[in-house]
Amino acid sequence: MVTLVSGGLDSTLMAVMAKEEGILQYPLFIDYGQINRDKEWSACLLVHEKNRLPKPSIMDLKGFGALVPSGLTDSTLRVNEDAFLPNRNLLFLMVGSSYAYIKGAKVVSIGLLSEEFHIFPDQTKTFILKAQEVIRLSLGYQITVIAPLMDFSKQEIMALAKDKGVFGTYSCHLGGEIPCGTCISCMETKGGG
Repeated sequence: MVTLVSGGLDSTLMAVMAKEEGILQYPLFIDYGQINRDKEWSACLLVHEKNRLPKPSIMDLKGFGALVPSGLTDSTLRVNEDAFLPNRNLLFLMVGSSYAYIKGAKVVSIGLLSEEFHIFPDQTKTFILKAQEVIRLSLGYQITVIAPLMDFSKQEIMALAKDKGVFGTYSCHLGGEIPCGTCISCMETKGGG
């Protein structure tokens, strides 16, 4: 299984849960030109080592964020109001499924949470099902896309991560030494992140 990892709480928990199930993982970190790339990558390496997870591979797609800017990739834009990066999750799934194809894996796992709280159109069960169908059509090979955290809220994820000893993750979109406390990711984890 290819696990799409970022060094953040959701993807790290997802990888830890897969490890507990004894699933062979090929963790993949995608550099899409995000402002917080260096902090995310450092955290990703650290939490994978700490949790005895396989070392993640990295795919360099930073040109995507340069040509399709958002508040996540361009510091001159507003991190919250301009956060939508068109097709980001579709890009992740396409890249992840290509990597899965090469590795002979049949599953790609993405850390989306309950669609009840979704902000963007590419964070729903319908999106996952349609993306999976497009991947099958483009590859001529069935790759199953899963979002194992999709039945959980952020608070439930934080409690589960605490129970499993997952810590040391990094999710702030601005990439500072100290999380900003105001970006979408920081706001999700206020009071316990």
